[in-house]
Amino acid sequence: VINTVGAGFLKEAEILRIMKSVPEEVELILTGRGATRKMVNLADYASDIREVKHPFKKKIVARKGIEF
Repeated sequence: VINTVGAGFLKEAEILRIMKSVPEEVELILTGRGATRKMVNLADYASDIREVKHPFKKKIVARKGIEF
C-alpha cells in the first residue's frame, strides 16, 4: 500500500485520512517501502526491514512455500 504513494497512484493525504479514521481498537497494517515521515509519525509501529543475508545471492531462486 505504501508504495502506491511513491508511485503516484494514491495521495499521501488519502492514506493519512484512512490512518486517522481507524478506530483505536483496530490495528491497521500497511506494508511497503517508502513510508513518508507523516505516515511514520502517525503509525503505532514502523519497521525498516533490510536484507542481511539471502539465498538469492547463492543463485537459489524463489521457492514455493518460502518466498511465495
